[in-house]
Amino acid sequence: MDSARGQLLVAGPALLDPNFWRTVVLIVEHNDDGALGLVLNRPSETSVREAVPQLAPVLDPDDPLFIGGPVQPSSVIVLAEFEDPSDAALLAFDDVGVLGTGASEEELTVGVRSGRAFLGHAGWGPGQLNGELERGDWILEPAKLEDAFSAQARSLWSEVLTRKGGSYALVARMPADPSMN
Repeated sequence: MDSARGQLLVAGPALLDPNFWRTVVLIVEHNDDGALGLVLNRPSETSVREAVPQLAPVLDPDDPLFIGGPVQPSSVIVLAEFEDPSDAALLAFDDVGVLGTGASEEELTVGVRSGRAFLGHAGWGPGQLNGELERGDWILEPAKLEDAFSAQARSLWSEVLTRKGGSYALVARMPADPSMN
C-alpha cells in the first residue's frame, strides 16, 4: 500500500476504540517502519500557557493543548505551517509539518506562520496501519490546511465526512448512539 502521509484518517463508524472513536488523525509519517499521526479534533481544557509556556513565542498561549494520541502522552509535538517547508523536522503535506525538538527559542519563531501543540501522538508498527485501512477502520481523505488548524476542531469529524460526500455525508449525521435514532 502507498504511504498515507499527508492524508487524514477519519475514524469509521465501526471503530469503537475510545482512543480513536470519531477522531480525525493527520498522518505525519508513514513508511515501512510504521506510521505517526496526530489526532486533530481533541482539544484539552489546558492552555499552552499552563502546560508549555516556553512555546508562547510560537503559539498563542491561550490556545488549548490538543490530545494527539495515546502514545507518549507526556511528550509535546508542535504541528506548524512553515514559510519554508524545509524547516520542518517531518513534513506532512504542503508546508505543514512538525517542528524539530532541538529548536532554540529564536529558531522556534523563525518561519512559523501558525502552529498547534499536541500531547502524545498516534502510532502504528510496521504494517499495522495498512491492516487497519484494509479492514475499513479508517476512511482516507487528503488533508487541507484548514483541517490541521481548524477553529472548530470538535466538529472536524463530521465536517470532513460531509466534504467527502455521498454515503459519508450520511455517516457524518449519524448520532453517537444509533439506537437513539
